[in-house]
Amino acid sequence: MSPPRASGSARRTDAGRTGEPDPGAGVPVIEFRGVGLVYPGPPPVEALRGCELVVRRGEFVTVVGPSGSGKSTFLNVAGLLDSPTAGRYLLDGIDTAGLPDRERTALRGRRIGFVFQSFHLLPHRSALENVTLAMLYTEVPRAQRLVRAREALDEVGLGHRADAVPGRLSGGERQRVAIARALVGRPSLLLCDEPTGNLDSASAASVLALLHVLHGAGMTVLVITHDPEVARRGQRTVTIRDGRLDP
Repeated sequence: MSPPRASGSARRTDAGRTGEPDPGAGVPVIEFRGVGLVYPGPPPVEALRGCELVVRRGEFVTVVGPSGSGKSTFLNVAGLLDSPTAGRYLLDGIDTAGLPDRERTALRGRRIGFVFQSFHLLPHRSALENVTLAMLYTEVPRAQRLVRAREALDEVGLGHRADAVPGRLSGGERQRVAIARALVGRPSLLLCDEPTGNLDSASAASVLALLHVLHGAGMTVLVITHDPEVARRGQRTVTIRDGRLDP
């Protein structure tokens, strides 16, 4: 396997191209101000309570907590998949409260790259096609999509496997393709949900090493995990219990 490299695309984002502010280094990527979320009942469930958190540009933060602690809800709010019912969430300095669904979706697509435990790759499409499809509904011209997809695969050390379908890739390689897909939009935040959960120990170590390479190139990385070994790899660890964050 070719070693991953820290290309310039890990450090670039598309912020500012769409009329949104281009945040400077001093603006937090994630800022929770008293964020809470109650799912309606019956009975109502208070999934997040008074959460305060700041993740600054270039940080590598891990979030840990037991099953049912609120990790998934935190991920959904941080990833603009759910809206808080209390408090404020600022992403790259943009107050997301009250944004229409279309604007939330567009902001999520431009600012956040997702990496999940399950790779969510289309089985009959090549690695290159899977990465390219992440830009299908963007304004990026098709020829440029292919260029950016190849750059993203090179960045994760899989340029030589661009034509392989997922069934011919190892678990670690499939997760690298998923990471390339997350990077191709040049986000400001890489949001990872149990990224090593389906991997053997060697593949998990390789994926964690890649995340550290990307972080070293300037990417802000937030990893949600139940694995203490993964949690120790971050610059700092945030614990969530009963819907409350302990930063």
